[in-house]
Amino acid sequence: MNRDETNAGPINIRQATLQDLTAITDIYNDAIVNTTATFDTEPKSSEEQLTWFNDHRDKYKILVAETDGKVVGWASLNRWSDRCAYADTAECSLYMGKGHRSRGIGRKLVTALMDEAKRAGLHTLIVRITEDNEASIHICESFGFRHIGVMQEVGRKFGQLQDVRLMQIIFR
Repeated sequence: MNRDETNAGPINIRQATLQDLTAITDIYNDAIVNTTATFDTEPKSSEEQLTWFNDHRDKYKILVAETDGKVVGWASLNRWSDRCAYADTAECSLYMGKGHRSRGIGRKLVTALMDEAKRAGLHTLIVRITEDNEASIHICESFGFRHIGVMQEVGRKFGQLQDVRLMQIIFR
């Protein structure tokens, strides 16, 4: 558990519980509808999100950032591939609720998520970030993620083809 103070008040970073799923879903659905942070294009139902939540076991954790008893952001370690050779690699996801971006909360979530990844024995973390998401690119760079490539025009969102930057960190 990680407690800290920001201009948003006391922030508590903790492992997500089933009781957090509605807030997680609301934050994610807002990102689906309003941003290029995800290439999902249709909001997720409670049933879909419950399946997603239940798939995050063992080394694939979901963390939430909470302030004043309210979940304001979340991050997860996701299976990179179902092929066994990729078992030590995970993909990171990070989503912040409206009004809670650019306050340092995402940085606290990434710090805690990387700690969880190391505890789980993961060797490599991967992120995929749309080229226009400068804030996420900056956060990842500041944690030591390296640029390993750009997939050009791989997704269409809001009527535009999007490039996706691949970044990676290897724990030594």
